[in-house]
Amino acid sequence: METVFSDLAVSISEFKKNPAETLRKAGARPVAVLSHNKPAFYMVEAKLFALMLENLADLDLADSLLSE
Repeated sequence: METVFSDLAVSISEFKKNPAETLRKAGARPVAVLSHNKPAFYMVEAKLFALMLENLADLDLADSLLSE
């Protein structure tokens, strides 16, 4: 069984019926969208996605500074 990195999960069928409702119910929390009880993808709000990208950029910068 794969690890699900979210406390909220919906089936892909449920998600396809009304993605906006899934997003509304989730609020600011990420949602795992499952296919055959395995994570197919994660849905995150734009603000969280931007924060994730910033953190990845910071890690990349730190790694490049340490390898010099």
